[in-house]
Amino acid sequence: MGERAAAGGGKWVDVAPERLPRWLENFERRHGPYRETGLTLIAEDGATATWETPPGAPEVATIGELIVEASRPRKIGLLLARKGAVAAGIAEGTELLGSKVDRNYVQGRTAAGGWSQQRFARRRDNQAKAAIADGAGIVGRILLPSVRDLTALVTGGDRAAVEAILAVPQLAPLAAVKADRFLDVPEPRHAVLVSAIAGARAVSVLVREPA
Repeated sequence: MGERAAAGGGKWVDVAPERLPRWLENFERRHGPYRETGLTLIAEDGATATWETPPGAPEVATIGELIVEASRPRKIGLLLARKGAVAAGIAEGTELLGSKVDRNYVQGRTAAGGWSQQRFARRRDNQAKAAIADGAGIVGRILLPSVRDLTALVTGGDRAAVEAILAVPQLAPLAAVKADRFLDVPEPRHAVLVSAIAGARAVSVLVREPA
């Protein structure tokens, strides 16, 4: 799946749960036999791979337990927001059970100076507030009724937009189950929401090559 540079060196790799056994085989083929120290693999050539449990999965102590738990279908809430657009849905395993996508127009940041600029700023602020209110309403309708069944809420898009929506007091139960994982996604649409399921359920591993 995706790869991204890690602070301090190495790279983060996202692995689909069903591909974990094959990933371990490939790691051993590239780096030689490895030993396990908790959720860290230390290979013969010095390469390491440190795993994180995916959102909503219970904490585990061994790689074997991680494979089992990561593969179990979990009910996860999804909230994506960017540029006035919001998408909310509930996924179980790889399936999207229910969702809603909406978009509110929010003007860009350019404007003439003087009074025109002030009017522009007020209009844009009002549009942004309306988008947040509408987004919060959608999230409340789609996700709140099932919040007790969700193992986690995975968010993505624009952090400020997501945080503004979850700051609405009525959505506090959802904010309480928000996972640390944040997905880098384009403007939310239904297809983007569906593809976000893979990122929400993936297992992240920090890989560092030998010096």
